[in-house]
Amino acid sequence: MARWSSFVAVGDSFTEGLDDPQPDGRGYRGWADLVAGVLAASSPEFRYANLAVRGRLFDNIVAEQVPLAVAMKPDLISFAGGGNDALRRNWEYEGIVARFDRTIEKLRATGADVVMFRWADMTGRMPGGKMLRPRVDLFNNAIESVGEKYGAHVISLWDDLEFANPRLWGIDRLHLSPAGHRRVAAHVLTKLNVACDPDWLAAPPPPEELSWMSRKAADAKWATQHLAPWVKRRLTGKSSGDMVTAKRPELAPLSE
Repeated sequence: MARWSSFVAVGDSFTEGLDDPQPDGRGYRGWADLVAGVLAASSPEFRYANLAVRGRLFDNIVAEQVPLAVAMKPDLISFAGGGNDALRRNWEYEGIVARFDRTIEKLRATGADVVMFRWADMTGRMPGGKMLRPRVDLFNNAIESVGEKYGAHVISLWDDLEFANPRLWGIDRLHLSPAGHRRVAAHVLTKLNVACDPDWLAAPPPPEELSWMSRKAADAKWATQHLAPWVKRRLTGKSSGDMVTAKRPELAPLSE
């Protein structure tokens, strides 16, 4: 039986749920909603809020979402942030790690259990992957250290080699597919010692085998539809979440 009666999810697009569409096609679901659904099944009074918004930088998450999460006084909080910062040229490791440490300390001081994530390896499929890999290594090590320091639950997606399979990622190659979100949810629930659907951790089918010409065509389509808009937003200082608000901004029963 799960021992949590309330859960608040904090972060960016990873936690908001991109690219896992709701069954009715209205908005996104994602791993956090899946975890909440399982926890709610054994707690009739269970309440849940998902404050995550795509594109948010670390300091925005801390300033906008963390105070709300603390005020809600849940007994379980997930925190995932910093990925958007690492993709920027002016990423500053020591400062963000110090702020990360203070944030987890603050969340744990509420008495809530805290879930954190070591990032999965996307560097082989991302533009600028060679530049990004050292940053991922540094931040993953810091996440492990901070989690151990404050007694948080650290989910190491990096150690799950199945995330090298493109089938766990959406068409933009940056956000998780529905299968990827189910896999993350299974990792979280397993870490919390809560049973979940075993199919969520089943190995996905192998990647589709494409000819050289098909791969090049797919790469060109991806660059036009996803990479170019992403680069344009970076150059203009805009974010994919500028006009987006949290999908579940209040701690409420999951059915609402």
